[in-house]
Amino acid sequence: MERVKGIAMIIVGSMFWGATGPMMEWLLQETAMTAQFMLAVRLTIAGILILSIVAMQKKSVFSIWKNRNNSVQLLVFSVIGMVGLQFTFVKSIEVSNAIIATLLQFLAPIFIIIYTSIIGKVLPPSSQLIGIFGTLVGLFLLLTNGSVSGLLVSNEALVWGLLLGFTYAFYTLYPARLMAEVGVIIIIGWGMIIGGLIFSVTGQLWKPEQWLLLLDPVNVVIIIATGILGSLAYILFLTSLKYISPVETSILSSIEPLTAMAISVVWLGATLYNWQYVGILLMLVFVAYLSIAGSKKSPNSNV
Repeated sequence: MERVKGIAMIIVGSMFWGATGPMMEWLLQETAMTAQFMLAVRLTIAGILILSIVAMQKKSVFSIWKNRNNSVQLLVFSVIGMVGLQFTFVKSIEVSNAIIATLLQFLAPIFIIIYTSIIGKVLPPSSQLIGIFGTLVGLFLLLTNGSVSGLLVSNEALVWGLLLGFTYAFYTLYPARLMAEVGVIIIIGWGMIIGGLIFSVTGQLWKPEQWLLLLDPVNVVIIIATGILGSLAYILFLTSLKYISPVETSILSSIEPLTAMAISVVWLGATLYNWQYVGILLMLVFVAYLSIAGSKKSPNSNV
């Protein structure tokens, strides 16, 4: 029964996170809202919600600031990991679409494998090389529809997508020790609040133009929904790890891009070609394969 609970959590959480991509795409396309303003509101809402849930469980949310090393690591994670991941994700959506952006974050395992290979001064095992090759073939089909004559997305979208994969890898690897010591949800919550503050400054939230957009109740509902659904997605994802393995979680999280794709096609009128669908399938299959191969190589690995 607990296994079923874990599976349900990761499925629902992945669907929630997948739904936020098309919502953010709609805000960027249909309104004059900037990425920084949207992220400032979204992350602040999500961070406060997550830390409030922690506080209601009678856990201290401020103790991390009493340790200087932990505080510094939290700030580094917040600036490079949280802000970097969120901004590259939204910019990828802005210059391509939610489907491609959601799939490009699946490049993160490749960056992680490259990093661990460099640190360990060994080549990746053949199983991981196969997974990397298959993922890249899928990415090629997604971005070109099988034609070598050119990309279906701009060079800018490709650059932001690569940066998205890199920041997602950093987001995954860097805070591992800190999360094990302090707690994952507390780190994520503070990272979101710090990220929200940074985007508040860079997005110049003191100017009234962006706030006037929130006079439209539809905009308000969508931006709040991205914050709430994003928070619930994090919580459900992390809680599911109590009941199912990280490999199963990784495989089931493939529902995330499928959700983004379905919503984008139905709601936003997104169009995909035949070979792009093949590319999506290949990426999902080989990313799952990388998770399985990594688990067999190192059972305690987060890769």
